[in-house]
Amino acid sequence: MRRTTPRSGRLPTGRVPSPSDYGCGVNSVPPSPAVPPVAISRTPAVPEAPPRRSRLTHGFLVANLVGQVLIVVTGGAVRLTGSGLGCSTWPQCEPGSFTPAFHEQLSIHPYVEFGNRLVSIVLTVIALVVAARVGLDRSRSRSFRLLGLVPLLGVLAQAVIGGLSVLGGLHPALVGFHLLASMALIAGSTVLLDRYTSGDGPAHLVVNTRVLAMGRALAVAAAVVLTLGVVVTGSGPHSGDDDTGYRFAFDPFEMAKVHAAAVWVFVALIIGLLVATRRSGPPRLRRRLWALTVVTAAQGLIGYVQVFTGLPEVLVGAHMLGAALLTVTTTFVYLGLRERA
Repeated sequence: MRRTTPRSGRLPTGRVPSPSDYGCGVNSVPPSPAVPPVAISRTPAVPEAPPRRSRLTHGFLVANLVGQVLIVVTGGAVRLTGSGLGCSTWPQCEPGSFTPAFHEQLSIHPYVEFGNRLVSIVLTVIALVVAARVGLDRSRSRSFRLLGLVPLLGVLAQAVIGGLSVLGGLHPALVGFHLLASMALIAGSTVLLDRYTSGDGPAHLVVNTRVLAMGRALAVAAAVVLTLGVVVTGSGPHSGDDDTGYRFAFDPFEMAKVHAAAVWVFVALIIGLLVATRRSGPPRLRRRLWALTVVTAAQGLIGYVQVFTGLPEVLVGAHMLGAALLTVTTTFVYLGLRERA
């Protein structure tokens, strides 16, 4: 006898529904609810590839930064040994010769100056490789690729400025501008190295507005300190040539006091940044601040000792190296205020 559901549409209490209760055969299954069709993409989404990192490119970027610092040291050696006019002309060392002409009265000065020019040639080759590897890297942004041209353009400009310094009889303004241009190149090379290890996304702040304002003030103070340091050197005894008397018309010891005052402002800003970031500051920024603190302390010690010992050549050279390292670490601190995805 066939069972049917009551007309009320409800089953008797306690009975389990069977397929026949739905008007289906014994081997049938209850109908499934309608499911809307889902569009299936034939092309799977491909995530954007991150920028490629090459150890070789990174090595050349580090070599470029080291070379920019090194040429400050070799240029300082030229000045401190009185070899600024060791080569009497430019781009040749002597008329008709790119190398020093050997003779019995030849001093060490032409070789010191020629050695500095050789360092600039090596640095030019490194800058060419950097421009090629960074500029042709299509996995990076256009702004980063253009940044790769900075070392090459800077080195070429520095060669011209150096030649003008020689042709201008080592005028302190030209020599000082030559040094400040080197510091700008060091800062640019530091930015290039930092950007290579970062992403190409938009930079976003990792500090509050107060720390940002202090970081900007630190960068300005660093520029003032370096400029005043050039004025002090241009007023002191190391003109770059024993027979050249062109100097700035300032008392070097009075200018050293002004320079020291700017340094103390710089130190106060470093301390302020260390205090402001002691709890919530990004670890990377904190590490960079401590590196800057060490370099600044060493640089200050050398500065005071050289003033009170009569500006000996070795200490003045060490102070120039410290200025280059100060530029590197200050630039890293300023870049550490932001991060890129």
